[in-house]
Amino acid sequence: MVQALVIAVVAAVAVGALYLAAAARVVRQYERGVVLRLGRLRDEVRPPGFTMVLPGVDRLRKVNMQIVTMPVPAQDGITRDNVTVRVDAVIYFKVVDPASAVVEVEDYRFAVSQMAQTSLRSIIGKSDLDDLLSNREKLNQGLELMIDSPAVGWGVQIDRVEIKDVSLPETMKRSMARQAEADRERRARVINADAELQASRKLAEAAAEMSAQPAALQLRLLQTVVAVAAEKNSTLVLPFPVELLRFLERAQQPGAPAPDAGQPSGPGTPAGRSGEPGPPDTRPPASSEPYAHH
Repeated sequence: MVQALVIAVVAAVAVGALYLAAAARVVRQYERGVVLRLGRLRDEVRPPGFTMVLPGVDRLRKVNMQIVTMPVPAQDGITRDNVTVRVDAVIYFKVVDPASAVVEVEDYRFAVSQMAQTSLRSIIGKSDLDDLLSNREKLNQGLELMIDSPAVGWGVQIDRVEIKDVSLPETMKRSMARQAEADRERRARVINADAELQASRKLAEAAAEMSAQPAALQLRLLQTVVAVAAEKNSTLVLPFPVELLRFLERAQQPGAPAPDAGQPSGPGTPAGRSGEPGPPDTRPPASSEPYAHH
C-alpha cells in the first residue's frame, strides 16, 4: 500500500515536472511575447522574464524589439534628367507594436525590405542627378516618409533611412570630370584676369607718381640693380632708360653759357648784320643727344 502511494506521488511529481517544462517560457529583455490561444490573439503581451503558457493550447511568439539595420539592395533607375544610376541604401527600423507585427503582416522584415526597394526606385525616378549627389538629406527624409506610411499599420516604426552610394556609368563620370575641370579652369582665368587688372591699376598709379619726380626712375633702377646683383650672377645687364638721359640733358641746360652777340655765329646761325637774324638754316642739325656719344 505504501509502495503504491510512493509510486503515485513520484508519478505525479514527474507529470508536474513535465508540465512545467512544457509550459515554462523565458522572454529576454529585448523581446516581447505574443500569445495565441487556440489561434486567437491574447490581449496581454508577455513582458521580459519567466512566463507560463498552456501546453498544447497556447503558442508563444517572441518579437524582437531592437533596432534592425537592414541594407536595401542596389536599385537601377533613370533619373528625371535621363541619367542611368544605381543606388543602394540602408534602413533602420524597430517594432513598436508586437501584436500588430505578428497578426497584421506575415513577415514584417520582408515587407519592410520590399517597401524600401520600391520606394527607392520611386525616389530615383523623381529626382535629378544633382539631387542624388548633393541633396541626399532631403531625399532621405522623403524616402523615410514613403516607407513609414504603410509600416505604421504593421507595428513597425522607421527610425532612419540613408542613401549609401550612387553609382554612375563610366561615360558619365568622365563627362562630369571634364565639366569640373573646365569650371576650375574658368575660375582660374577669372582670378588671373582680376589680378592683372589690379596690378595694372597699381602700376598706373606708380607711373603717375614717378612722372612727377623724375629722380624716382633712377632710384628704381638702382633698386633693380641691387635685386639682380643679389642673385650672384656672373653677367649683369644694366638697362639705361632714355628718360634718364633726357633728365640729365635738361639738368645740364641751365648751366650752359649763353653765346655773345659779337662772336661769330655758330653753325646754326648764318652770318649777317649784327642784331639781325639771318636766313633760316636749312642744313640738318647735328645730333644733340648726349647719349649718342656714349
